[in-house]
Amino acid sequence: MTRWILFIIIYLFLSFYGFQAIKTITKQSWVHYLFIGMVLLVIGNFIVQFTVSSEGRVLNPAKSYAFGFLLATMALFLVLTPILLGEDLIRSSKGLFDKLMTKNDLYIPSRRRFVSQIALGLAAIPFTSLLYGMYRGKYNFRVLNYTLTFDDLPDAFDGYRITQISDIHSGSFDNKEKINYAVNLINEQNSDLLLFTGDMVNNKASEMKPWMPIFSKLSAKDGMYSVLGNHDYGDYVSWNTNKEKAQNLEELKQIQKELGFDLLLNESRYIEKNGERIALIGVENWGKGGFKKAGDLKKAAEAVNKDDFKILLSHDPSHWEEEVISDDCHYHLTLSGHTHGMQFGIEIPGWIKWSPVKWRYKYWAGIYEEMGQFINVNRGFGYLGYPGRVGIWPEITVIELKKASDNA
Repeated sequence: MTRWILFIIIYLFLSFYGFQAIKTITKQSWVHYLFIGMVLLVIGNFIVQFTVSSEGRVLNPAKSYAFGFLLATMALFLVLTPILLGEDLIRSSKGLFDKLMTKNDLYIPSRRRFVSQIALGLAAIPFTSLLYGMYRGKYNFRVLNYTLTFDDLPDAFDGYRITQISDIHSGSFDNKEKINYAVNLINEQNSDLLLFTGDMVNNKASEMKPWMPIFSKLSAKDGMYSVLGNHDYGDYVSWNTNKEKAQNLEELKQIQKELGFDLLLNESRYIEKNGERIALIGVENWGKGGFKKAGDLKKAAEAVNKDDFKILLSHDPSHWEEEVISDDCHYHLTLSGHTHGMQFGIEIPGWIKWSPVKWRYKYWAGIYEEMGQFINVNRGFGYLGYPGRVGIWPEITVIELKKASDNA
């Protein structure tokens, strides 16, 4: 309760400066009332969704939008407040100086309209960007193509195409038409293999059921394989019993099977073509810090030969950094997700690639190479928490494997 009171006080303080900016640039009272109504509606809806609504911490579209609108509003205020607060300090200092020098009554100069206009103009950038991310950005699917070359790729797999998707988070979806478009887009890549690297749901297996008719259309020539992500275990919500939690995980495993995925639980498979083969290894979630460490790399690869060409599915890229790179078993390509690219950042190919998530994860989006091994960190198919994406768009990855030329 104390945290809520403190939060509301901070929110209202920031709102006060937002109101001051609106009041300075316009004398229309209906605009003032509209602003006050927006401020109260945003905070009221957020409080209701996260304290009164059912299912506790289970994230659903209603909660996500409540958080999204609060985030956009706070971004507006956090840009406005320092500018107007700075102006207040200047105005107060000037008034105090004049009083000391002239001995007249204290007079504080009024706010300058152009300062409020500049502040609102700057604040509108993150505000409108976050609203756009909620309206369009979250379904702005991009197909990213990579070609990776290996000296020891079996000849039969030269030109082999792999589509990777990750972090579906079906419990957040709210538009079947857009999801249907994205699933069709995946199939249009006509890849040999479809690999899913975890987080099918936010918390509960039931979140995926309304979307199964759409995702059941997924297919690939040589099959579809998957692993679990940290959210798939149901660790972030309360359960009445451990048995209920375990049943939820079993239900999710069954859903993946019904969708056509071969779920790899610390185990491996071989993909064969023209008498040659590559190894596909899948570990359960393993993440540094406080994340679940159910992944067992040694167990997953125990049936794989050391000289095999190996593709590893591991949800969290910190696993690659902490265990995979240095492992005696050379993993040619690791596929991960988890970071979402924080769903916010700036990417201009060949110039800039930035997101705040880089302060948490060294490998957070795209292709990286270390010690002759590659990882692709998929930016995610869905979204979680904030119901949108700004600059870091939902991703469908297509990787083509190439055999290095003997003349290279």
